[in-house]
Amino acid sequence: MNLSEGWARIGRRAPASAQPSPATPPGPFARIRRIALEAVRFAAVGGSGVAVNFLVFNLLLHGLKWAPMAATVTASCVAMGTNYLGFRFFAYRDRAARTRRQILLFFVFSGIGVVMESALFYVGYHGLGMSGPLGSNLAKALSIVLASAFRFLVYRTWVFERTEHGLQEPAVDRRSPG
Repeated sequence: MNLSEGWARIGRRAPASAQPSPATPPGPFARIRRIALEAVRFAAVGGSGVAVNFLVFNLLLHGLKWAPMAATVTASCVAMGTNYLGFRFFAYRDRAARTRRQILLFFVFSGIGVVMESALFYVGYHGLGMSGPLGSNLAKALSIVLASAFRFLVYRTWVFERTEHGLQEPAVDRRSPG
């Protein structure tokens, strides 16, 4: 049995090998560059989620003649599910490993985002009279943009939080041996 296997048997991580850490550009712009790249990855996943959101929304509202609020909430929830996979495996793949806490926080904050998005859509659709095919899509677009700012902040801060070396410490089995 090697050292790594021994550590794994007692529920602890083996010491990291002496591999160089990924190079970060030196200077004061390194943090800005890292956040900008993160925002680009967030936008790529978010863009695919927006496409799913609009596709489902238009199918339900204009194709199947669902009620506007039911169509927007359902579309947002479908997009939420597809976005989790994109954020977990692409945008924030360098962050902590998947945990129950991460999944719970993602869906709680996404749910708050759906409520925000739906409320904003309601104001546009009913309050501002944006009810035709073009108007409803404009109201949907504005609601998505505003709710996405909230999502970006909470996902990067609390859901896919950065830990040392991008890995989360595994739980240690504290039961006594034997």
